[in-house]
Amino acid sequence: MTDGYGRKIEYLRISVTDACNLRCTYCMPENGMKSCPCKSAMGADEFIEIATAAAELGMRKLRITGGEPLVRGDILELTRALGGIKGVEDISMTTNATLLAPVAEDLYKAGIHRINISLDTLDPIKYEQITRGGKLTSALEGLRAAIYAGMEPVKINTVLIGGFNDMEIGLLAELTVAYPIELRFIELMPIGDTGVFTASAYIPNSTVLQRLPGLVPVESEPHSVARLYKMPHAQGRIGLISPLSNHFCAECNRLRLTADGCLKPCLHSAEEIPVRGLHGDALKAAILTAVSHKPQMHVELSATERSESKRSMYRIGG
Repeated sequence: MTDGYGRKIEYLRISVTDACNLRCTYCMPENGMKSCPCKSAMGADEFIEIATAAAELGMRKLRITGGEPLVRGDILELTRALGGIKGVEDISMTTNATLLAPVAEDLYKAGIHRINISLDTLDPIKYEQITRGGKLTSALEGLRAAIYAGMEPVKINTVLIGGFNDMEIGLLAELTVAYPIELRFIELMPIGDTGVFTASAYIPNSTVLQRLPGLVPVESEPHSVARLYKMPHAQGRIGLISPLSNHFCAECNRLRLTADGCLKPCLHSAEEIPVRGLHGDALKAAILTAVSHKPQMHVELSATERSESKRSMYRIGG
């Protein structure tokens, strides 16, 4: 499938639930979801049917997201089924890793060989603060379990927040010395529940380059949203994802499927294409409509220019 700007669309991010065991301040309201997510989230058969139709149209890469995907009781079965769809060449997951350690090996056997872990600080007190109650030890146990299970690459997603974790840039970067991982600093995006942050929280990823002057650029993967660097003598790499200061829309090859069955052509657009309840040719037509509606680029984003998305991140998928 090719959109109106010549981009080959072959990557589907699937949010399998809005629910999460954490309440990160840039993602979810303090009191959690306004309604029980089990009343709106699709069943496994619905996800599989939509992903199958997408694969028949050319989707080759799937990513399972949330909310927190590991809160689903059927996540292993759903993962195996999605990875077994004809035409799917790659399946991965994004998780906060606090529930990962006990199931890492089973996930690997189910097909998750690549994983992204959300981790914004290495300070236990600040971790509990940003997640509203999470335990850093659980996330680090999940990180180690993913590595020991053989997942590769293991990527860490760190939302860069001025006044909160920018003083930890060097410490976080040292993780790439200790582990063969990719640590990705992501600029804070003005979407959903991020209204609690002041303008000083929105700092550009150039801050990372200033704090780590020894970084050496390395070649990025095709369609990668991250510019990659490496510290001398490090096992892993450092990535910079800059949706505000240096958008990567020209490389965007994805659609997002929400837990309640809508396709989002663009993360920062209000437009959604409902696909729940559609079957056969009608379902494929809706998927093609979503592809054709991808904008050339998202709206300008800054501390004062907010995303047009009507959903918070936990209702879209990381």
